[in-house]
Amino acid sequence: MGHLLSKNGYRLKKRTRKLRKKKRKRNCLLQGPCMLCFIVHGNSGSPDDEPLETSGGGSSSAVAASAVSASASKLAERYASSLGSPEACAHFLLAPHAELALLTASVPAKLLGPPSLFRPAAATVAAASVAVPTPPSLAEMVCKRKCAELQRCTPCKQPRCAFPESAAEGGGATTGGGGASAAADEAAAHRLRPLCSLPSSSSTSSSSSSASSSSSSSSGEDTLGAVLLGDRTSPASECSDASCINHLPSSILLKVFSHLTVRERCLGASLVCKYWRDLCLDFQFWKHIDLSGLQQVNDELLVKIASRRQNVTEVNISDCRNVQDHGVCSLASQSAGLLKYTAYRCKQLSDLSLCTIATHCPLLAKIHVGNQDKLTDHALKLLGQHCSELKDVHLGQCYNISDEGMVALATGCPKLQRIYMQENKLVTDKSVRAFAEHCPELQFVGFMGCSVTSQGVIHLTGLRNLSSLDLRHISELNNETVMEVVRKCRNLSSLNLCLNWSINDRCVEIIAKEGRRLKELYLVSCKITDYALIAIGQYSSSIETVDAGWCKDITDQGATQIAKSSKSLRYLGLMRCDKIHTPP
Repeated sequence: MGHLLSKNGYRLKKRTRKLRKKKRKRNCLLQGPCMLCFIVHGNSGSPDDEPLETSGGGSSSAVAASAVSASASKLAERYASSLGSPEACAHFLLAPHAELALLTASVPAKLLGPPSLFRPAAATVAAASVAVPTPPSLAEMVCKRKCAELQRCTPCKQPRCAFPESAAEGGGATTGGGGASAAADEAAAHRLRPLCSLPSSSSTSSSSSSASSSSSSSSGEDTLGAVLLGDRTSPASECSDASCINHLPSSILLKVFSHLTVRERCLGASLVCKYWRDLCLDFQFWKHIDLSGLQQVNDELLVKIASRRQNVTEVNISDCRNVQDHGVCSLASQSAGLLKYTAYRCKQLSDLSLCTIATHCPLLAKIHVGNQDKLTDHALKLLGQHCSELKDVHLGQCYNISDEGMVALATGCPKLQRIYMQENKLVTDKSVRAFAEHCPELQFVGFMGCSVTSQGVIHLTGLRNLSSLDLRHISELNNETVMEVVRKCRNLSSLNLCLNWSINDRCVEIIAKEGRRLKELYLVSCKITDYALIAIGQYSSSIETVDAGWCKDITDQGATQIAKSSKSLRYLGLMRCDKIHTPP
């Protein structure tokens, strides 16, 4: 068969008879051009090829054409019957010794007809709904003789995963070739059914858009308000991937979101998808509302929060300069369970906001409203009347507060544990005495820069639970009062005596001897010498922190002795002690 179309075709009959008689085995690669090489070198790849012509007559051409057609048809039918699936076909064609497959693919299209063998592969690609580039014809993959180069084809890769709905649509849209072809298409689609779905591009784009929206603050007011209240429709679609985080239980996602701040939840997580937005609006996240430092927060936002969230227990609006009394009053009137209220440096707020909180929030336990110039005694009186559960009060730098309001507060709040005043010049010894008498559970007391003297401080000796005392910058504070407080308050662990020039070495020595539980001692800018540091190292076994900065009389000797003798010291502050020499 290999010499049917050779140049000596007119001697075909004689050679055929001789071969049949001798029955010898012939190797076409050594005895002239074979059928395979002829097909490769000839122009027989397209269905529009011209009829084959030889140098012989018309009868020889007809005989050759008929013989080739019959042989090629038998080969094609035999391998088509054995290769019923796209995988078997691909495995056969890519085998290392696929001479017969190459021969079948190299036969002219006019002799073989339509390539029904490869229909299942096309159906498979359509079922997977993935655009796969068409592989080159197998004739191009044949290594031609006469030093021709090997032409490589692009590998046809199947995706690991695909959308189930796309596979169904592709399988339904596939047509062709009868019932056997349809069955093969269905089987191929079933074999390529994915285990998981590909992540959608919309979810990816939504996450990237949420990240960019969280980083930008130009549209802060509209975005924060809309997302905070659930008025904004998320552009992201639900995640359909089987490995998506949304398949976790909602309790786990809520635990993860609990570690985010309000800004991160509103401007980041809530923009990912509608499901995350609903989780970010869960009631447990809005019990503690921390809006500190957000300048886009205004009264309108607080009013909307008050209308939709009635379980708020903690509010922090420190440094929110656009919040007025109206917004705070609206929130307080709808938050009967409010426990903690913080509003540092909100100088625009007046008594109205604090009075509303005192009236509508009887369970209030903590109130920090430092640096509010408009706050007066009227608000403190209402706090004393309605908020008997108060335990923590910070009224530093509220310059219009006087003893009248402080006494009313101390009388009405017997459970108070922390009271801190700073630079309140209208607060005198009368207020200190009121707190010492009516609030026996006090643990932290601070009167920094107030008009307090030793006559008021001496009343603090009755506080048995006192653990921290801040007496910075007290104009008239003598050593005897301090020593008496240290002797009587046995649970004292922190004592701050900074900016008191009356404190001397003798006072520090008594503190070191009597303060058995004292751990922190602050003596910045006090009138002490090396003897005070030596006494601390010698007599105290509990003090861990000593700050003696700006003490001009301390030298290297005192610092060296306390470092050697003290067994509990962990920190020694010597800032601007000019007589201390540091090594080069």
